Amino acid sequence: MYYQVISQCVQSLKHFEACLDKAEKYAADKKIDIGVLLNWRLTPDMNPLIYQVQSACDYVKAAAAWLSGQTPPRHEDNEQTIGELRARILKTVDFAESIAESQYTNASDRKVSLSWAPPGKVIRGNDYLLQMTIPNVYFHIAMAYAIFRNAGVDVGKMDFLGPINFVEP
Repeated sequence: MYYQVISQCVQSLKHFEACLDKAEKYAADKKIDIGVLLNWRLTPDMNPLIYQVQSACDYVKAAAAWLSGQTPPRHEDNEQTIGELRARILKTVDFAESIAESQYTNASDRKVSLSWAPPGKVIRGNDYLLQMTIPNVYFHIAMAYAIFRNAGVDVGKMDFLGPINFVEP
């Protein structure tokens, strides 16, 4: 679980944080207010890019906390600028990376309570990670990439994947 929560999900946030630089450059080159890009959405009933980043961060910090036996820190959803989004990503990454791998002992068997679950029901740590955390982190980050692409920012699959760790055969 440590590898899946910390290494994979946090790495995805870091890769997206690097895309904020591309968005900022794009906005400057095109003389577009960056706030327009941060509030862009693919369809009128979709949440904007800011929400997508906040949600991805929330799923990472919640999983890191719940699966290590802690309560997630509370982050207000008040980001409006690219700097504030960067700060949100960085404080999420810092929190997740501050948790020692040893704190994830027995994480797969931990019971996680969800506010919207049926009364008296919990989800086991492994199912929480596989059914809630990973799909939601990737969904919200993919939506943020799609929003940037739709707006014209030059991001692509390799920005999403990040560097590939090739080794000699």
